[in-house]
Amino acid sequence: MKRSNTQLPYSGKKGNALPGAIDRRKFLSYIGVAGTSAAVIAACSKNDNDNRPPAGSIDLGSGDIGILNYAYALEQLEAAFYTQVIASPFSGITANEQALLTDIRDHEVAHRDFFKAALGAKAIANLQVNFSAVNFGSRDSVLATAKAFEDLGVSAYNGAGQLLMDSNYLLLAGKIVSVEARHAALIRDLISNGTFADNTVIDANGLDLASKPADVLKAAAPFLKSVIFAGNLPAS
Repeated sequence: MKRSNTQLPYSGKKGNALPGAIDRRKFLSYIGVAGTSAAVIAACSKNDNDNRPPAGSIDLGSGDIGILNYAYALEQLEAAFYTQVIASPFSGITANEQALLTDIRDHEVAHRDFFKAALGAKAIANLQVNFSAVNFGSRDSVLATAKAFEDLGVSAYNGAGQLLMDSNYLLLAGKIVSVEARHAALIRDLISNGTFADNTVIDANGLDLASKPADVLKAAAPFLKSVIFAGNLPAS
């Protein structure tokens, strides 16, 4: 696969792609993503006859831009979730849990804002989320949802890496997925200590799982009101 060196129109100097100042707690890990599922479309397989997005849907686009918008969509979902978690803490939350979840919120917000700034005019619109299935007052409900989002995010980045043509974007994805994996490990241990890397997310070769965009968007669909069309994403 031939890789180009084309870069998105980042604002700011090289090595400082994130807009604005971000303190250590806000981005300490950054180094240098049922009831309403029927209303959400995650079309990821190309139709040779008609590959136009349905009316009212949000088209992720094609090529590297499409993959970056795909990551941006996932980061929007995670940022919105953790923002709500901190805005209305679950019953019995400890000071340590509050601090850890605040850090994760700040990371996800930074990821979201990074993609929005980097994509510029090519960024998709803000997504409308649906968290009606989440009981934000319940620790079990919040952490179970966080676990699902973090595991999904890690497998999404792992699966999308091979679809990127620009090596600069691949490097960026690697930096972000490593942060998402830290989140996943932490959330898993908050639920059950020692499960941070169990065999539900690590295969027999000691490797993280990887998922295709179609499968990731299907899993995310119940938490979205927005209709996402991914039919123009690269398949290989």
